[in-house]
Amino acid sequence: MFAEKELLLVPGPTPIPPQVQRAMMRPIINHRCPAYEELFSGLQEKLKRLFAVTGEVFVFPASGTGALEAMVVNFLSPNEPVLMVSIGWFGDRFGEIAERFGADVTWLKLDWGTAATPEIVAEAMDKAPKPFKAVLLTHNETSTAVVNPVREIAKVVKERGASLLVDAVSGFAAMPLPMDEWQIDAVATASQKALMTPPGIGLVAVREEAWEAVERTQMPRYYWDFRLARKFQSHNQNPYTPPVTLLYGLDAALDMIFAEGAEAVFERHKRVRNLLRDGIRKMGLELFVPDDNIASCSLTAVKVPEGIHGGDLIRQLRNKYRIEVAGGQEHLRGKIIRISHMGYIHESDMLLTLEALRYAIKDLG
Repeated sequence: MFAEKELLLVPGPTPIPPQVQRAMMRPIINHRCPAYEELFSGLQEKLKRLFAVTGEVFVFPASGTGALEAMVVNFLSPNEPVLMVSIGWFGDRFGEIAERFGADVTWLKLDWGTAATPEIVAEAMDKAPKPFKAVLLTHNETSTAVVNPVREIAKVVKERGASLLVDAVSGFAAMPLPMDEWQIDAVATASQKALMTPPGIGLVAVREEAWEAVERTQMPRYYWDFRLARKFQSHNQNPYTPPVTLLYGLDAALDMIFAEGAEAVFERHKRVRNLLRDGIRKMGLELFVPDDNIASCSLTAVKVPEGIHGGDLIRQLRNKYRIEVAGGQEHLRGKIIRISHMGYIHESDMLLTLEALRYAIKDLG
């Protein structure tokens, strides 16, 4: 009845398609040879197409957190006023990174399970004693399964002359985020989410119009220096050893996305989300985010029934039904489970998950 092998439904790492696994089995090559330059050139073209940006896409051997730090040190300066719009645990992390590097962070913290609005952001920017140089925003808050209205927020941020830096680690490639069209200055993401590749690649895309801010920044940087990376990328190279095997996999994953069609990929994520949310409601369970308008297409948070601890439900799903889901964070620990449906996930996976969840809850009484 249930999966012959474990179904991985945590919000990263996500399942790896066979095509990506096969690509990563190719022999390793010298990263200073023409064959690598050809690989990297093709990757750049595909990544720019998916980010919908005419600027640079920087490829770092890193996690998503590294990509966020890279954005911070290339766009902010010490003591510079910035606004952090946080709607959960990962928003808090983004702001903490900026604080640790000495930025003057003003916090706009909203209740977990809610989304920011352009009106709230505009009000915070307008009442500040001095203009913000940048606004930091989470696209998809992984801790709560809420997606922010980035397009609308970007409009008010740009009207007020600030840079917009977006954490899209768990939202990119699952939901639309066209950078040039929406005037997003920088976007950070990582390989192990909707890009269907193992952990180890951090990506930051920078809009060409935002490059002046990168040149102006006074933050110390070397490993993350976009200026150095740009110099090497002009020759289809990296400043240091790249994760060649992972790049083989990412290249194959991008080919899969474009073969399906980026818009079709976004629609599939939405269909899978709706199927899961409808099934949860029919089971009589409560969604942590009841509003479909702000519900993530990358993952869904479900309230654990009264009398059951989330950790017990996770263990039951893992040990008996071979389905791996995630728990809540901070004050939501034990109170919710988070079911990922980003990347290489389809409707059949959610039907199986709903059935297993029903049985697991019954098992636990």
